[in-house]
Amino acid sequence: MAKGKSFMDKVAKSGQDTTIHCPECGESISMIKLISSERSEKTGAYRFKQKFVGMCKCNENDLSST
Repeated sequence: MAKGKSFMDKVAKSGQDTTIHCPECGESISMIKLISSERSEKTGAYRFKQKFVGMCKCNENDLSST
């Protein structure tokens, strides 16, 4: 039989802050997908490179300019 959760357990869990904060500015870090195009050396065709990066207020201008 499953363990029942009390109302106080649910309230305590919802009140926790699970986001990661930036050590420089203290704002919460949100993960965004950064897509950049690069030219292949073999074929000369363009390829799209995707990666997830963390963005906060202090590096927002750096990431938006790339």
